[in-house]
Amino acid sequence: MMPAPIHTGSRVVRRLLAWLLFLAVALGGGAAWWLHAPLPMGSEALELAIEPGTLPRGVAQEVQAAGVRVDARILYAFFRLSGRGRDIRAGNYEIPPGTTPLTLLDKLVRGEETLRTLTLVEGWTFRQVRAALAREEQIKHDTAGLSDAALMERLGRPGAHPEGRFFPDTYTYAKGSSELAVLRRALHAMDRRLEAAWAQRASDTPLKSADEALILASIVEKETGRASDRAQIAGVFTNRLRNGMLLQTDPTVIYGLGEKFDGNLRRKDLLTDTPWNTYTRAGLPPTPIAMPGKASLLAAVQPERTKALYFVARGDGSSHFSATLDEHNRAVNRYQRGQ
Repeated sequence: MMPAPIHTGSRVVRRLLAWLLFLAVALGGGAAWWLHAPLPMGSEALELAIEPGTLPRGVAQEVQAAGVRVDARILYAFFRLSGRGRDIRAGNYEIPPGTTPLTLLDKLVRGEETLRTLTLVEGWTFRQVRAALAREEQIKHDTAGLSDAALMERLGRPGAHPEGRFFPDTYTYAKGSSELAVLRRALHAMDRRLEAAWAQRASDTPLKSADEALILASIVEKETGRASDRAQIAGVFTNRLRNGMLLQTDPTVIYGLGEKFDGNLRRKDLLTDTPWNTYTRAGLPPTPIAMPGKASLLAAVQPERTKALYFVARGDGSSHFSATLDEHNRAVNRYQRGQ
């Protein structure tokens, strides 16, 4: 009896298929490992900048150029095969040690940019705001060289004085963002806060507009040593406005002196006329003198109902309030002169 013929070709095909299956499983396991393994890099976080319009291949190349020791061709292939390569967003990113290809792609698709913060402090002047922006290292200094007037024009407020027009708060921004972008957010934030405060104004307020409320709020901000005194200080100024009295508030004089102020307010300064000197000019000054916070805005439009027309600092951050000049003079002798 003759043995059955051996189909050599069939064995070869089966063996080839088996090897291909093994290779696919091996490659699949290797790919899974690669996707979840930390990308080779140093111990320091790396910065990655993706410009608008960068294609997935370019993104992979930028990752490699940033210092990640990865083959850009493999990374690009992963971006393509994931189906999310076209969803990668432009921006400035931080790649910390331990980042895997999967977490990197997630970060780039979600647009998780590296954010920095800038705090604008209540009571700051616009000069201080500009100085704070100039100190930021990771921001685009696109207001450098612009006058205040030119800056306000760039913000869409031609002819507006910048003082007090920006809301004091902490703002986040991505590396490379512009100063104008941050200022625009602060400007619109103050618009909203001021509008909300003005809508809550007392029915008998002597203030004629939201702008006047902003000016008064800035004075209250600078005069406030203790938050609990804020509404009563606003009440004193409201009473003086209603009675036609001079406001006689030192911070306005100091603001009018500008860079000439050396930290010591003298009697001659009180008599030196400027548009902001409320010892020589009646009513509110022409502009705010600083950035008021939310509490000062509300105090300006909802002042405490009081008979007080004067106040003097006690020296501990609080103020003594008086309804008459005689009482006020006694308080000045006590708290300022130690008599």
